[in-house]
Amino acid sequence: MDLPVDEWKSYLLQKWSLLPKSIQVSISTAETLSDIFLHSSSLLQSEDEMFLKRLSRDYLVAKDPDAPLFYREEGNKKFQDKDYMGAIVLYSKGVSHSRPNTEDISLCYANRSAALFHLGQYETCLQDIIRAQTHGYPERLKPKMMLRKAECLVTLGRLQEASQTISDLESNLAAKPTLAASQFKIIQKTLCRLKMKVQEKENLTETSPAAPTKAFENMDLREKNEQISSATSSVNLCSDPLKGRYLIATKDILPGELLVREDAFVSVLNPGEMPPLHYGLDSKWDTRVTNGDLYCHRCLKRALATVPCDGCSYAKYCSQECMQQAWDLYHSIECSLGGLLLTLGVFCHIALRSTLLARFEDVGKVIRKLRGDISNKDICLPESKNLVQTFSDDLGGESEKNDKTVETPIPGCDINGKYENNYNAVFNLLPHTEKHSPEHKFLCALSVSALCRQLEAASLQTLTTGSKPSQPKAAVAPALCQELHIWGVAMLRHMLQLQCNAQAITTIQQTGSKENIITNSKQVRLATGIFPVVSLLNHSCSPNTSVSFISTVATVRASEQIGKGQEILHCYGPHESRMGAAERQQKLRSQYFFDCTCPACQNEKHRTTTGSRWEAFCCNRCRTLMQGDDVLSCGNTSCAEAISRDHLVSQLQDLQQQVKMAQKLLRNGKLEQAIQLLLGCRYDAESFLPVEHSVVGEIEDDLAQAYAALEDWQKSAAHLQKSLQVVEVRHGPSSVEMGHELFKLAQIFFNGFAIPEALNTIQKAEKILLMHYGPGNDEIQELQKMKSCLLDLPPIPVGPSA
Repeated sequence: MDLPVDEWKSYLLQKWSLLPKSIQVSISTAETLSDIFLHSSSLLQSEDEMFLKRLSRDYLVAKDPDAPLFYREEGNKKFQDKDYMGAIVLYSKGVSHSRPNTEDISLCYANRSAALFHLGQYETCLQDIIRAQTHGYPERLKPKMMLRKAECLVTLGRLQEASQTISDLESNLAAKPTLAASQFKIIQKTLCRLKMKVQEKENLTETSPAAPTKAFENMDLREKNEQISSATSSVNLCSDPLKGRYLIATKDILPGELLVREDAFVSVLNPGEMPPLHYGLDSKWDTRVTNGDLYCHRCLKRALATVPCDGCSYAKYCSQECMQQAWDLYHSIECSLGGLLLTLGVFCHIALRSTLLARFEDVGKVIRKLRGDISNKDICLPESKNLVQTFSDDLGGESEKNDKTVETPIPGCDINGKYENNYNAVFNLLPHTEKHSPEHKFLCALSVSALCRQLEAASLQTLTTGSKPSQPKAAVAPALCQELHIWGVAMLRHMLQLQCNAQAITTIQQTGSKENIITNSKQVRLATGIFPVVSLLNHSCSPNTSVSFISTVATVRASEQIGKGQEILHCYGPHESRMGAAERQQKLRSQYFFDCTCPACQNEKHRTTTGSRWEAFCCNRCRTLMQGDDVLSCGNTSCAEAISRDHLVSQLQDLQQQVKMAQKLLRNGKLEQAIQLLLGCRYDAESFLPVEHSVVGEIEDDLAQAYAALEDWQKSAAHLQKSLQVVEVRHGPSSVEMGHELFKLAQIFFNGFAIPEALNTIQKAEKILLMHYGPGNDEIQELQKMKSCLLDLPPIPVGPSA
């Protein structure tokens, strides 16, 4: 996903292995990115490009004129089954393959409006009706759609518009009586009913209260930082020869305090599972749902009814405005390259988009001596002018302005010492060129070279002029090849940067079936982005911050009390509650090129061989934790129990298989069978696992789900409370995982009408989730609704005492 597809990787790695040793050495020992790119790109042959084009053609990203009918018919099947969400996705796929101003696109929009109507999404339904009309919806079908429009307007209380729509429809029916008698009668009855509704609503003296809106936190940072954009005054930027750049607290910081709110400089939606066309699919067209179908490709907001790019079938947006912004900034160039970018991976896509976005900044002298005897680690970015002109200056010699430039003490800052979310800061993120393997650098350089060849072949003039696509295109500059080489070096730098500096943009998605009363959720990776300020945070396996996302905006909050002068730390992925120390160190060393010495790693060195309670074994006789390596013995000196680790591991694997079988029964609605199997699993677990073991917690959570489905709220709560004990031991009492589990417990108490317990649990969950997410979080909104509902209940009357 991040790197190119396996076929291209294997192809280039084989090409590398067949290179003469002298060429491998030249690339391996090259001191600058410019040299690496020059050596590698000269090796890209026409047969390599042909192989890459064959791989790219396997992705269906162009508009297929036969696809709209297929997707419309598949959507109609879902609609008939009352699966309106499934129908909407399929109609959207049909829209994305349709050309503008055609009957295909108008029919897909109209059908999608019908599904939206049944989901109660009246505003969005109206938007789709307008789109269908704009694209030439057939006159013969309009009456039914206009009735839907009137229904929406009446429901939304827009009575004047509703009356006008009804009047227009009556006039049209009178002027063109082409409908069959039976259909005409149905429409007449519906019109009468709607007119009565309008009159009833107009006669109402009281207006309905406005629907509550989400109380999102003010997006403006209070006490803005004068040195670091997107940060509060609670943090300060420092630099150290060993640690590099890092942030410290300028004052004592409380848990939940906002530290950074930063919009991504660049982001690319992760395509999800998008295999090439003929990889085991029954049809030419894919009906599966991916993130690309559900989220805006520019702002990453959840989009119920997407608007497609006019030129390709892949890019989809939440609105016409987002589509136009994406086109102006980068998609006019990316549009024809969709299959190639999917083949080359997200990192290559981000590298291209970063340089495209740089065209619209006065970024200054962005690359200093890309081709010269200076190493990339010495590059700094003072001020100057247009990006491509700057690149040309760098190859041709220093300008007068550069001679007067004062190098800033902290890389990424401007001449006034301010660190901002701009291309200057992005460019100064470390690529760690010398730490990547020669094969990896060759793979990245050849991938970027192939992309540059494609750009050159397409004669993309906007690359050389820096002008927006909406402006007239300039003639192709004579120095196109040279300038594309410079773009290539910049993109190679970004590809290498991303291994250590890419930020996974995540969202919380609900799991399980729609019928589940209790909400299960998981964090999923939605996109990949670059956040220059967030990238300043160093790693800890036990961090003191929590990072969350709304759309393309990253929010960093303190997850514990942070003292003045203490470093602000973020987890890069390997967290002490999810991985052992050895696994964490291996992950950090291979991806980030450092050995972690955080307190969590230091403490684990001195820990006994029992391991963490949530992954340890216990004695069958006295329940004490077992110790040892290959042969485990009881930690209780008065107990002589001993057993091989392999035997217990095998026993654990068997138990996990049984749990999976029970979960399958649970998903299929076979609740009683699932409960019996889970209770058996719990009995077996008691013989060798401590009560805090993660598998025991999983069993208790599944039992809570099963009893909730049977509406046995008391038993459900009892099992979930046992699951909470495991979560607390593993993740901590104030962890985000604890917040999610408490949210589920609050739902159970709420549904079971256990009012004091529900209010108490809501308060605990709200406190934790507010600390990690702030007030805009969906679960916090739901908790507040539950609390409001419970507090509005009339008091329970107390009967007379006996």
